Amino acid sequence: MIHANAPLNIEGSRRLVERCRGRPIAHVAAEAGVSRACLSKWKNRYDTHGEAGLRDRSSVPRCSPTRTPPDVVERIERLRRDNKWSARRIALELEGQGVRISERTVGRWPARLGINHRRFLDPNGEVNRQPRKIQARRPGHMVHVDVKKVGRIPDGGGRRAHGRGPARHRRL
Repeated sequence: MIHANAPLNIEGSRRLVERCRGRPIAHVAAEAGVSRACLSKWKNRYDTHGEAGLRDRSSVPRCSPTRTPPDVVERIERLRRDNKWSARRIALELEGQGVRISERTVGRWPARLGINHRRFLDPNGEVNRQPRKIQARRPGHMVHVDVKKVGRIPDGGGRRAHGRGPARHRRL
C-alpha cells in the first residue's frame, strides 16, 4: 500500500502516464526513476481501466484449485468442536467418509479457526482434560537417564581420578 505523500501514488502515476502521450516511455521512465516495464504496465492499465487501473491490486490469487472446499472445512470444525478430536483422528474420519485430505491440512484449519487448543473449545477456558496415571509395563521400563558430556574427559578418567598435576604425575 502506498502512503499519501509517496512520489508515485495514484496521482503521480497518472501524471507519468499523461507525460507518455507525446514522448517515448523509456525517456519518461528514466526521468522518473522507474523501469520502462513498470511504466509501460501502468500505461496499459490506465488505457484499459482508466483511473481505477492505477490503484493497488490485491495479491490474492484469482484461482486456487487445491483449496480445501468450504463444506470440508465445516466438517473439520464440527468434528473438532463436538468430539474434541485431533487432526489425525479427523483426517481418518474424513477419509472414511470419502474425503481425501492430509493430516497437516486438517491441522491447519483448527489453528485458523482459533480452536487448535483444547482450552479454546470450552467456553470457560478450561482444559477439559483429566490427567491420566502413568503405568509402567514392567519394573524399570520408565527409567529415563539424560547423559551429557560437558567437558573433554580423557580415557581412564579426568582430574578427579588423577589430580591436576602434570601428565607425568597422572600416570597409572
